[in-house]
Amino acid sequence: MTELINARNIRIDGRKLDELRPIKLKVGVLNNADGSAYIEWGRNKIMAAVYGPKECHPKHKMLADRALLKCRYHMTPFSVDDRKPPQPSRREVELSKIIREALAPAILLEEFPRTAIEIYVEVLQSDGGSRVASITAASAALADAGIPMRDLVVGCAVGKVAGKIVADLNDTEDKEGDVDLPVACMPNLNLVTLLQSDGAMSKEDFEEAFKMALEKCRYVYDLQRQALLEGYTPQKEDE
Repeated sequence: MTELINARNIRIDGRKLDELRPIKLKVGVLNNADGSAYIEWGRNKIMAAVYGPKECHPKHKMLADRALLKCRYHMTPFSVDDRKPPQPSRREVELSKIIREALAPAILLEEFPRTAIEIYVEVLQSDGGSRVASITAASAALADAGIPMRDLVVGCAVGKVAGKIVADLNDTEDKEGDVDLPVACMPNLNLVTLLQSDGAMSKEDFEEAFKMALEKCRYVYDLQRQALLEGYTPQKEDE
């Protein structure tokens, strides 16, 4: 059996218990989308694109009092070790719904009645924690599109591995660990928009894990804001 955490509390990929994987986030990466973002979170590589507000199709789905928010999460066939069939899987349909519901509270949908806002998330490479990385990238893409939001939404997963509470599970820890706890929130408003748990833990462990998740979300939130600032800061011309 793989030793996920050694006697010095060092994880399988060399991180400390509360250490995040490296994160790189960039906005405005697609010319043909109204807003876009690309994130590398560990070995995850994810692209998010936003279109809208735009005319709603089909018409019968139009909402009279707010915009219709659509989201599609898709994993490319080459994103995982074993080739994934190109057609949408049950997990992709589920995660599309989860990402949409995590983002919806932040968007001022009531400002754009009878329209649609479409979010497309394309996972180019997956390595555990793709849902929270997708939420983080999609939120940045929404902001890049200029869509009014109450706050950015940011996600981070925490879990229990080999009896220890750890931050940001990689693929091996996700599959072989005890608990996975994805969390998404609007840090500036202190509101949680996603809380899931795959596995059981004690009340004490949950409180420790949830506190760690919120702390790490705030760190990623700063990276989000920095990426948006850099995306809209004019670049100095070389002299």
